[in-house]
Amino acid sequence: MARSEPGITHPVAPSLSQVVSAVASLYPPALAEAWDAVGLVCGVPDRNVRRILVAVDPVAAVVEEALEWEADLLLVHHPLLLRGVHSVAADEPKGALLTRLVEGRCALLTAHTNADASRPGVSDALAAALGITETTPLVDSSENDPVEALVVYVPAANAEAVVDAAASAGAGDVGDYSRCAFSSTGAGTFQVPIGGDPHVGEPGQRATAEEVRIEMAVPASKRRSVLSAVVGVHPYEQPAYFVFPAVAAPVGTGLGRIGRLPEAMTLAGFVEVVHRSLPATPGGVRVAGDASRQVRTVAVCGGAGDSLLDAAAAAGADAFVTADLRHHRAQEALGPDRPALVDVGHWASEWPWCPQAAALLPSVLPHPDSVEVRVSSIVTDPWTAHAGSDS
Repeated sequence: MARSEPGITHPVAPSLSQVVSAVASLYPPALAEAWDAVGLVCGVPDRNVRRILVAVDPVAAVVEEALEWEADLLLVHHPLLLRGVHSVAADEPKGALLTRLVEGRCALLTAHTNADASRPGVSDALAAALGITETTPLVDSSENDPVEALVVYVPAANAEAVVDAAASAGAGDVGDYSRCAFSSTGAGTFQVPIGGDPHVGEPGQRATAEEVRIEMAVPASKRRSVLSAVVGVHPYEQPAYFVFPAVAAPVGTGLGRIGRLPEAMTLAGFVEVVHRSLPATPGGVRVAGDASRQVRTVAVCGGAGDSLLDAAAAAGADAFVTADLRHHRAQEALGPDRPALVDVGHWASEWPWCPQAAALLPSVLPHPDSVEVRVSSIVTDPWTAHAGSDS
């Protein structure tokens, strides 16, 4: 960044909180999968941000690159703290990275599955790199079962029974975890009607009861059965509960993309396009399918995409480009009416998002002229060598 010169006024750089909001406008956190960990990991919200480094992985080499450049923010795709940790001490690997960032006054921000589902997002960048146009989501977020929030008030002695009933009916699932609930205690007051048969209090009198506020996630499709289960075990004549609707996903967002090549080509020719268009990695490009088959309609998914194999087939893709395909899933996905499979390195499939994000950021940042955005030069593919193939 240029130093200030006498007589020249430079715009004030945005604060970290403003940058976080700007990134959220590109990649809404609401689009993230329930199991994901996105958003600000560390950093001082009111500190100014003048330099942003964009990378796929928050590994040691990338952190050192950010600090050497004196970056104020490291924006990454993969979460550093996706799985639970019990310590961020500096003698632990993840703790060491956080310590270096904090001591270097560099914030860390993650846009993971929210960047996967956004438009433009990770798969849009991959499709563009391969020359695929006219893209639409392979799995549309708006078609997913939206998750609502159930809030119910219950006497403390009955709280566990209500949570159990709601969970049994389908509430409280967050990723691989089940029976997830938040509770807080307080005092509930109410006027008992004359002729009422209250669990607490007397008819015609005002009553106060120690209650627990329970909050649980509920798929919209299971709302009716969950409410029925809750009312069935709730001790009150008229339970107090609220259901807060989910925010609808923006139209056109979702995982993966499917589109068309400018012209049909053989699978062998398309694989050469993939090889030339993405960063080289030791693992190279793996292919499953007849090399002479014609390819025009192509599905892509940046990162691990074997969960979208059936969606790619149902959408009529001639080929599916993704990463981390597993042996048995790949075998099951092959067939005469199924797409050919093109398996690239995980990092390589997501790297095109970095320059895409770097190009988009100035359009949403306040005072963009005061911020410099750079893409990391570090290759973070974990593999370092690959023995030759017989094919």
